Parts: sequence; structure tokens; C-alpha cells
Amino acid sequence: MARNPWLPYVNAFSATVRRGRKIPLPKLQPPPKLRPDAPRVLIFSPHPDDEVIIGSLPLRLMKQRGYRVVNVAVTLGSKASRRDARLEELRHACAFAGFDLEVPNPRIMQRIHTSERDQQPIRWSEKVDLISELLLRLKPVAILYPHKDDWNRTHVGTHWLIRDVLATVGDKIELDLFETEFWGQMHEPNLLVEVPSTILATQLGALALHRGEVERNPYHLILPAWMMDNVRRGAELVGGQGGESPGFLFGVLYRWRLWKKGQIEETYPGHPFVPAGVKPPVTQG
Repeated sequence: MARNPWLPYVNAFSATVRRGRKIPLPKLQPPPKLRPDAPRVLIFSPHPDDEVIIGSLPLRLMKQRGYRVVNVAVTLGSKASRRDARLEELRHACAFAGFDLEVPNPRIMQRIHTSERDQQPIRWSEKVDLISELLLRLKPVAILYPHKDDWNRTHVGTHWLIRDVLATVGDKIELDLFETEFWGQMHEPNLLVEVPSTILATQLGALALHRGEVERNPYHLILPAWMMDNVRRGAELVGGQGGESPGFLFGVLYRWRLWKKGQIEETYPGHPFVPAGVKPPVTQG
């Protein structure tokens, strides 16, 4: 039987992942030089490592627009025995990526689940008040948080936490809102952001520093494949059915809306694809 000419192509993917297992942990880098008054972008990450996985747009905002990125660690994970280690890993990952880090009171920020929201309104209001104070203190121009169907219960809980926070702060602040996805796919993304190789390499290095998690499951090695599938989906979900390929290999999908006058407003990107040479869109700042 003749050799399938596609077999070397497939085997090359397997070989790349095997090589990835042998790459040493990266050394920490000096923090980025940003203006003291640089606009802030906040990532509300349900778990340590989420800030890296969905962090392509924040990294591009930092590098292309000079914005300061602050990761807000909504929780340190569900396993109490791992929280100290995960916090240390998180500090290293954020330092490598160039993100600032905020860790709201871990005693309060547990069980970020919709069941807590429904059944323990007093406890839930503590969390909402804590994050509302943080939002008003940091005054970001944009925030990122999971969409409402992101499957994992802490991701879904984080979505509704931020929605309740926005309702609490009302018209005291105006923001660009970027909903993110990882565990569950968004039905209505409206932005496909290219991830240049330099940004992706930064994400992989930062993700590798979440050592305990990637030792359990080396998902950092297949993050590029996830981004490639995002481009496949985004070409038509964002670009329209039957649309042309955006012409880049790696991408991340977001749903971009605005918080103005105490309510969410739809926004319509001038172009749904954001290639590497175009500065990412933000209306504030």
C-alpha cells in the first residue's frame, strides 16, 4: 500500500508536542516599562492560569497600546491544599507575562458559584461589594471576564459576579467589556484577535509556570491547537457564514460590548478580525 503523503504532516504535530515537554521553565523577565498613568485593563480570572489562557488581547493591549494589565485572581482554586502553591505559581506567571496582580480576600472569595448566589445572598453580597470596591479603586478602561455559558461552575459564577458588580457600580464607571471563553464556546462572539507568535510564546511560558497544573495535565502544549480551532470557528462565526479565512493561524475569540450609563450596550467592530498589525480596539482610555 502506498504511503499516505499526509502522514508526515500529522506526525510533525506529535513530534512538536514531544519536544515541548522538554522545554525548560522560562526565566522571569523585568517588568514592562509603562507610563505611571497608563490605562488599566483588568482580567477577572476564575482560577490561576485563566489569566494566561485568555490573555492574548490584554498582552496585545499592553504591547501595542501601552496599557497596564491587572490580573484579579477571583479564586485560588477549589483545593485548599494547593492554594498557597497556586498563588506562588500565579505570581511567577503574572511576572513573566508583565501583569500586575490583585488577590482579593481569599476568605471571602470562595465558592464563586451560582448556587451561592441563589442560596446565600448575604455571602454573595460580600463578594460583590469587595469586587465593586476594587473596580472603583482601579478605574479600568476595560475588563475581561467569562461568558455566561463557559461550563465550569466557577467560570459561570464569575460571569454573574461581574454582572452583579456592574449593576452595583452603575453609572459611576464606563468600560469596554470583553467576554471570554475556554470551557464552553460562545454563541455570539464578535471579535477574532490574532495571536502573533511572540505573544503566544509569552503565553506558553507563563502557562508553564503554573507548574502544578501543567504537570497534572500539560494543556499548555496544545494551547496553539485551541487557537487554531478558534480561527476556524471565528472565520464564519465572526466573519459570516461562507466568509473568507482571516489569513492568520492563531487567534482568540471575544465578545466585545460596552458598559455605559449603567447598562450594557452592543458595539459593532469596524472589522471583526484584528490582525497583528492593527492596534486592538478599545473605546475608553
